[in-house]
Amino acid sequence: MRKPTPIKKIKGGVTAPKGFLAAGIHAGVKPAPTLDLALVSSEREGPIAGVFTKNQILAASVVLNQRQLKKKTGQAIIINSGNANACTGPQGMADAKEVLDLTAKHLGIPKQAVFVGSTGVIGRTLPMSPLRSGIPQVITQLSRAGHTLAAEAIMTTDTHSKEIACQAKIGRQVITIGGMAKGSGMIHPNMATMLAYLTTDAAITPHALQRALTQSVDDSFNCISVDGDSSPNDMVLCLANGLAQNPLITHGTPAWNTFQTLLQHTCESLALNICRDGEGATKLVTIIVEGTKSHREAKQIGQTIATSLLVKTALFGEDPNWGRIIAAIGRAGVPLNPTHITLKFDEVTVVQEGQRVSTQADHRAQQVMRRKELTLSVSLGKGAGFHRLWTTDLSYEYVKINASYTT
Repeated sequence: MRKPTPIKKIKGGVTAPKGFLAAGIHAGVKPAPTLDLALVSSEREGPIAGVFTKNQILAASVVLNQRQLKKKTGQAIIINSGNANACTGPQGMADAKEVLDLTAKHLGIPKQAVFVGSTGVIGRTLPMSPLRSGIPQVITQLSRAGHTLAAEAIMTTDTHSKEIACQAKIGRQVITIGGMAKGSGMIHPNMATMLAYLTTDAAITPHALQRALTQSVDDSFNCISVDGDSSPNDMVLCLANGLAQNPLITHGTPAWNTFQTLLQHTCESLALNICRDGEGATKLVTIIVEGTKSHREAKQIGQTIATSLLVKTALFGEDPNWGRIIAAIGRAGVPLNPTHITLKFDEVTVVQEGQRVSTQADHRAQQVMRRKELTLSVSLGKGAGFHRLWTTDLSYEYVKINASYTT
């Protein structure tokens, strides 16, 4: 068994790794003075990896980045909020390319090294005039201290910015990973209405970086659900520059295992921050499903529970109506034996062998449900299948936010 990787949380976000700068400004996509344009830049090119939405409707930024990613090298990421540039046809793609070209020109770097991101309302073309003037301006603001403004500039309905930076030793070298993310609503696995941008000073091959990011996203961002929706814009990008000067990390080595653990910790921290900031959310709920025949079955049951409106409203009402959870398990489409079901709210078992434990247990469960963070544990037998994911409750405020999002 591998020893746990000691991970140290440090100050800073995307500029915590060596050689990275960032900035965030008000360019004019949103009403003044809200920040709406962010830039992250490395002092030199390096490997870049990406994971994108599984939605079949793709924003121009996603299509463009998928093309850029084929070159497997990057140096800068430019992101606007307030406009998704999705469902905007040929003009949307032309605008995304212009943003890319202008960023490359003013930074003095190759076009192939620039990636773009957009988030906001779908169906409206980018306001290019403020972006044409904003791109040179945001470049002048690049600094090591700019990570906070950059994280604020990518927000939409978020109530706060989301940043993290972590370190671990690989051999004798200290490796740093920094990150920022946005997301609050339209959050569901296969990626949600979320953007996440990660930086690292690790020296790593493009293949090893992509494998580490894919695995980390699967176990973090693809394990959160606020409302069961996902958007055309979702992406996670991770840019490396090698300035830690560690021996080159390749896939499958002990060094790669350590790096992947550090990257997953970073992604998980950002993912949980998104969940805690879910639109109208008052609770963060961890769902653990075990004892199924396979991981796929455990995941299917977990997602059914996490997206059940009846379960989510019960969580908001602090009502330990475990019958709703049992019903969700039963309709998940996974073969099971009802007499093998055990269900717990944190430390309180309310269902044992498919039956209610006691009235006293239900009362104790109600006390648990008053907590801001709790765990629902489901056991379905002695199989090896296991899955963990996170969800939120569904409140009046969620309906209020989304009933008037574009107005």
